[in-house]
Amino acid sequence: MRKQWYSSRWAITGFHVLAWILIFLLPLLGPGNGHGQNPEWRRSLFNKVHVGFTLAAMAIFYSNAYYFIPVYLYHRKKWQYFLLITLCLTAFCFFGNFLFHPEIINGKFHLNREFFFGVIPFVFLWTMGTLYRFASDKTKTDQLLKEKENENLKTELSFLRSQVSPHFLFNVLNNMVALARLKSEKLEPSLIKLSGLMRYMLYESDEEKVPLSREVEYVGSFIDLQKLRFGEDMVINVHMDGKDDYHPIEPMLLIPFVENAFKHGTGMISQPEIDISLQVNKDLLDFRVRNRYDGESTEIRDKTSGIGLTNVKRRLNLLYENRHILSIGKEDGWFEVSLQLKLNP
Repeated sequence: MRKQWYSSRWAITGFHVLAWILIFLLPLLGPGNGHGQNPEWRRSLFNKVHVGFTLAAMAIFYSNAYYFIPVYLYHRKKWQYFLLITLCLTAFCFFGNFLFHPEIINGKFHLNREFFFGVIPFVFLWTMGTLYRFASDKTKTDQLLKEKENENLKTELSFLRSQVSPHFLFNVLNNMVALARLKSEKLEPSLIKLSGLMRYMLYESDEEKVPLSREVEYVGSFIDLQKLRFGEDMVINVHMDGKDDYHPIEPMLLIPFVENAFKHGTGMISQPEIDISLQVNKDLLDFRVRNRYDGESTEIRDKTSGIGLTNVKRRLNLLYENRHILSIGKEDGWFEVSLQLKLNP
C-alpha cells in the first residue's frame, strides 16, 4: 500500500519542528502591547525564562507521548502512569518557579505564586501529548487494517481465479476434442476465447484496475464457452454493453455472479435458463444476472459453491463503500442478482 507523503517520517518531523518554532515565536505573533516593534522585546525571547519554558514544554509533551503512555498506560499500569504525571507536574512547577526566582534567601529556596502558574500550561501540554499519541496510534492502526484488508483482497482474488470450476474447463476441453474430430469451424474461435480467458484470469487480473471493456470481454468469453458446453440444452440470454467502455474497475468483480448462475442454474432443472445484462449510463454500471433454480433439489454442489458471492460482497464493501447497491433474492423459481455500481471517471 503506497504511503501518503504527509505520513512519512520526514514530513512528521518537519511538522513538529515547525509547530515548536511557531510556539516559541508566539509572543511575536500577537499584539504584545507594542513590544512587537521593540528590538529589546525580540531579544528577550531568548532569555532563560522563555527558552527554559519551551524546552520544558517539549520534554513534557514527548515524554508523555512517546514513553509514559506506551510503556505504562498501554500496559495497564495506570497508577504508575498517574504517579509519574503527578511527579512531572510538581517538577514542572518547581522548574517554573526557579526560572522566575532563582535566588536563594537565607539559604532557602522559596516558593512563589509562579509555582502554581505552571499547572494550566502543564495540563494543556499533557492533554495535547495524550491526544497526539492516541490520534497517531489510531492512524497507524487504521493503516495496518487497510493494508491487511488489501492483502486479504489479493488472497481472495487469487482464490477466485482458482475457483473457476475445473469441471467447466474439462468439459470445454472435451467439447473442443469433439469439434476437432468433426473438423468444426467453431474450434479455432473457441480456442482463442479459452486462451484469452486463461490469460486474463492468470495474468491481467493481477492489476489493481482494468478497463471495464476487458472485464466484459472476459465475462463474454466465459459465457460463450458455457454455450459451447451446454449447446441447445439451455437458454442463455445475454445483453451486455460496455465493450468499448474504459472506466477502471477491479478485475474478476463480475464473474462470480455469472459463474454462480451456471453452477446453480444447471443440472436437474427443467427448462434451465440464464439471463445476463450489463448497461453503462454515464458513470453508473447496471449489472443483472438471473437463473432458474429448483428449491427442492438435493443435488450436491462442489465445495466452492457460494464462496465466490461471499468474497465479492466483501470486495464491494471494501472497494466501493457507499458507491454500490447489491441485491440478491429468490422469487418465483428465479435466483436474481442486481448490482448498481458507481464507476470512477
